[in-house]
Amino acid sequence: MIGPPDPFASDRFPRSSRYDPEWIIAAISGGANSLWLAEWLAAAMPLRAGMRVLDLGCGRGASSIFLHQEFGVQVWATDLWFSVDERARRICDAGVADAVFPIHADARALPFAAGFFDAVVSIDSFVYYGTDDLYLSYLARFVRPGAAIGIAGAGLTREIDGATPEHLQAWWEPSMSCLHSPELWRRHWERSGVATVELADAMPDGWRCWLDWQQAVAPGNTVEIEALTADRGRHLGYVRAVARRTDRSLDEPIVSVPVIYQERPVRRT
Repeated sequence: MIGPPDPFASDRFPRSSRYDPEWIIAAISGGANSLWLAEWLAAAMPLRAGMRVLDLGCGRGASSIFLHQEFGVQVWATDLWFSVDERARRICDAGVADAVFPIHADARALPFAAGFFDAVVSIDSFVYYGTDDLYLSYLARFVRPGAAIGIAGAGLTREIDGATPEHLQAWWEPSMSCLHSPELWRRHWERSGVATVELADAMPDGWRCWLDWQQAVAPGNTVEIEALTADRGRHLGYVRAVARRTDRSLDEPIVSVPVIYQERPVRRT
């Protein structure tokens, strides 16, 4: 007798399909399969053994472990929301503590030296901090000129102008305004002048992968499942963008403004 298809095994993601489903489920930290997205993003980035990679907003660290095991890169697994201690145990249990380093840090206050990294990846988290017009200029300080910066995650296949489509209204909430299309990410990054966008696209039938994942791990999430089913990729899907830092000089971030107080009369005399 043939059983139901394995939702964690996919011809589209051969590397991810080798990982144990229970291990993947135990490391869930968001609404997407981080290994699928990391594999899709890595296909568009030049990751080589020994490179220093910042995995920004890594959640519970599954993507960081995956990137090291599949590509031999050193990874700084950096996240603010999830326990760094739990992440450290997962990394140790995977036998990669000598190459994957758990860091607790805010994406807007990173504790790294300028030019330290050879690449930055962000899996399904960049929308929470990277929509700020100034953020790419800040992040670019931490990679050497010519290094790649890549993001992948939930997004829009095309921007929603005006009112939210009726079939999405039950699921949509104000925070969903952080979701954007590949075209917007391209414009958003290129206008900064600190990086050249090499790729910005949507995953073919990405909405199906999004739906498959929800049905596999959160079948009770009927509102999102119904929204994806009704939308069928008209607006919702997975998007990625990859850019290279230019050699343009970057301003030092302003952390304080020195002033000297001098007493003055409050009113005219």
